[in-house]
Amino acid sequence: MKKADSILSDMELKLRNGLYVPGQKLPSVRSAAELYGCSISTIIRAYAELEKRHAIYSIPQSGYYVVGKPEDSRHEEDEGVDFTSASPDVNLFPYLDFQHCLNKAIDTYKYQLFTYGDPQGLRTLRQTLVSHLAGDQVFAKAEQIIVTSGAQQALEIVSRMPFPNGKSVILVEQPSYDIYLRYLEAEGIPVRGIARTAKGIDLRELEERFRSGGIKFFYTMSRYHNPLGTSLSKEERTTIARLAGKYDVYVVEDDYMADLGEERGFEPIYAYDRSSHVVYLKSFSKIIFPGLRLGAAVLPGGLMQTFQGFKRSNDASLLSQAALDVYIKNGMYERHKYKIYSQYAERIRALTDAVQRYNGEGLIETSGVESGVYMQFKLPQTVNLERLIKRLAKRNVNVVSGKGFYLSDYLDREKFIRISISRARPELIDDGVKAIIEEVKRGMKVQA
Repeated sequence: MKKADSILSDMELKLRNGLYVPGQKLPSVRSAAELYGCSISTIIRAYAELEKRHAIYSIPQSGYYVVGKPEDSRHEEDEGVDFTSASPDVNLFPYLDFQHCLNKAIDTYKYQLFTYGDPQGLRTLRQTLVSHLAGDQVFAKAEQIIVTSGAQQALEIVSRMPFPNGKSVILVEQPSYDIYLRYLEAEGIPVRGIARTAKGIDLRELEERFRSGGIKFFYTMSRYHNPLGTSLSKEERTTIARLAGKYDVYVVEDDYMADLGEERGFEPIYAYDRSSHVVYLKSFSKIIFPGLRLGAAVLPGGLMQTFQGFKRSNDASLLSQAALDVYIKNGMYERHKYKIYSQYAERIRALTDAVQRYNGEGLIETSGVESGVYMQFKLPQTVNLERLIKRLAKRNVNVVSGKGFYLSDYLDREKFIRISISRARPELIDDGVKAIIEEVKRGMKVQA
């Protein structure tokens, strides 16, 4: 066995046996070389291989650290099937990794963290986001990016602020993000709905709305839609971008689920925007942990000054921004993203397999997604939705009614439940789907 291989095997053995625990800093390259009686380059190769295997990670000018594993922070949950939660799985939170990024951020940015900061956000983070967003085909300059307290803050600001087109009505997909819909209604902001189903949007109707509806902006989730789980086709995305320029209607593209799926080569609406009419929003809370409360808004130049005026201050934690900057720069974000969407893809496959297994009679229609977090279970009209949810709850299977994802006065609604696999334990997904099908069948018999 070569010296490098024997050193690598010894390090892996120590990691497995707990001699190096999650979050612990490993010996420096020089110290390890002295310990093993080898060259520094041999240790560097061993550490590099451990990084490839996601056993350790490096922080520049600090050293190498042991990666925390999900089982190290296993959250005790009951035996129920949770198809309701949209929050990330707590067992996948990168607690220890992000803790080290916080410590490194304090050391690196200590002179910037205890001031009022830039209302646009930490400049180094915005510069890092330039290349990070480019990976999603969002090409922007740092001056176009504003760091926000999650995507929700950005949504509230664009909803209140005036736009250069002088229009006032916000057009939203139906169904759509429930919390945002409730905000619009509570604030009395003019809002109209347009149907979006698992098959997509009627582009002719959309064009007519853009042409004559007095639309300030169109709010859409281009991929992994909440609650449908579906993504817009390339034709829909390119057409929306074209219509926005043609009719002077802005598009607010909420891409908050961008990192939670396996789709490759997906270009958001922003990538097709030739008239500076698309606002692109991204959240980092859904992939790291909700309490991070960080998002990014990419704005056309004509909206920047007004948006800043409504935002007024830097209310996104500077420490969190600095830690996220370290987290992205050191490749930990990409590794964690891969871990997250691999786990979620496994759960979506389990969900799809269970539907195929138990839905032989075709009692429910699904949105047929293969990636992301959500799936729509469309129900027969004869099933009482409230009773179904209560009966499932008695069987410890929790689901969300589709009613809340519509505007209060929107009439053309589909009857469905939203299924989220975010916190659904993989081994219980099959039982959960089986229970849903059984209760739907029971509900149809009661009506008959």
